[in-house]
Amino acid sequence: MPALPTTLGALRDSGYQSRSVKQEMRDNLIRKLRAGEPLFPGIVGYEETVFPQIEQAILSKHDILFLGLRGQGKTRMLRMLVNLLDPALPVIAGSEINDDPLAPLSKFGREQVARLGEDCPVAWLPPADRYKEKLATPDVTIADLVGEIDLIKHADGKHLSNEDVLHFGLIPRSHRGIFCMNELPDLGPKIQVGLFNILEERDIQIRGFPVRLDLDVQMVFSANPEDYTNRGRIVTPLKDRIGSVVETHYPATRDLGIQIIEENAWTQRDSGVAVVVPKFMKEIVEETSRLARTSPHVNQASGVSVRMSIANYENLISAAERRGIRQGEETVVPRVSDLAALLASSRGKLELNMTEEVGQEDRLIERIIGEAVKNLFDAKFKPNQFKSVIEHFETDKTLSLGDALSTADVVSRLGEIRDFRKQIDLAAREIAGDLPASAAQVACVGEFILEALHCHNRLNKQSRGGQATFRR
Repeated sequence: MPALPTTLGALRDSGYQSRSVKQEMRDNLIRKLRAGEPLFPGIVGYEETVFPQIEQAILSKHDILFLGLRGQGKTRMLRMLVNLLDPALPVIAGSEINDDPLAPLSKFGREQVARLGEDCPVAWLPPADRYKEKLATPDVTIADLVGEIDLIKHADGKHLSNEDVLHFGLIPRSHRGIFCMNELPDLGPKIQVGLFNILEERDIQIRGFPVRLDLDVQMVFSANPEDYTNRGRIVTPLKDRIGSVVETHYPATRDLGIQIIEENAWTQRDSGVAVVVPKFMKEIVEETSRLARTSPHVNQASGVSVRMSIANYENLISAAERRGIRQGEETVVPRVSDLAALLASSRGKLELNMTEEVGQEDRLIERIIGEAVKNLFDAKFKPNQFKSVIEHFETDKTLSLGDALSTADVVSRLGEIRDFRKQIDLAAREIAGDLPASAAQVACVGEFILEALHCHNRLNKQSRGGQATFRR
């Protein structure tokens, strides 16, 4: 790559031409589309729904609002918009608001060009430095976003009529870049009104100061739906000035949810214990979140984040890893008894309806996990296939299992049930065929069948923590 110009004169000689940030993003998007390059690598499930909306908004040079429930990748996609910016942008060195050397905006930039002429120093900004983000909170002020008169500069002898006393806020400092306001409804209505002129006229005024800054900013926002409990709302005139509203959503299928889990969860552990997770256990984790999103006991206006699935999967692995460390096993497979670990990682990620009693969260999570197990079981089996198992318990026999037992202990106890080992092997081929046959796999599938029979009311279960006793 040739050396970048370091003075205004060299920049002119290079043939550089200024363009707006929206034109820049449009041009780079067109190039990516023609080359077949992904716009948001690593984000799946939006190829036919969300991505086309974003691409159309950028091609239209619109400001964009990402509207959706929590945990739908809004902030992640907003931050990846920097991939549409040029590798480097020339600015007047020392400028607070990224002045264009060919068209300086601030007093500092104009004076630098007037004083130094073609020798005015030029610096180059990478894309990451052109993205500014602010989380909307009730205490955000116009001064934070737009700017304020700096009384310290005034005390140093600068007159209030001098533009040098201005302290620029985040939006002017995002000139020729992207400014993101996260969780827009949390911004006070008066502050939202203050954004009107920026979106429509692209200029700001600070404390009525007689200066007009014609800003070049790509404005992007994220928000949860307006009916979200205990939140504010986006004032209608502001939403009217936002060019495109892009609606996000949760994974449309269970397989997409599992793919997101696998790409985002921390699975590469360093304990020396290899944790092998069969697909059906991953499906139980994802099905738990999917059921929570339709439960009448959960406030659906709040949503159930994809982060719940990710955290649950990590805790499931950790429960199996912990058992492997304690039992001295080199390879472990998560079992149904390990699903008790999902309580800790699910708490706080569900917002119960106002009618629910205090302290019911754990009981609800347990019921949802049980329903997820039942759904996965029903997809492949019927309870009547395991009559011999049910008959075993009809003679007042009990079976205690738990996450503290070693794999050998669980397999030994499952072997007490007549013909159950053969049924486990057959079932394993149906639901865990991606795993090599092993004692850990037998323990996993055996516990799964017993739990499913309990969910079908064919067996009773008394549980405490990760320990469970099955009886008829």
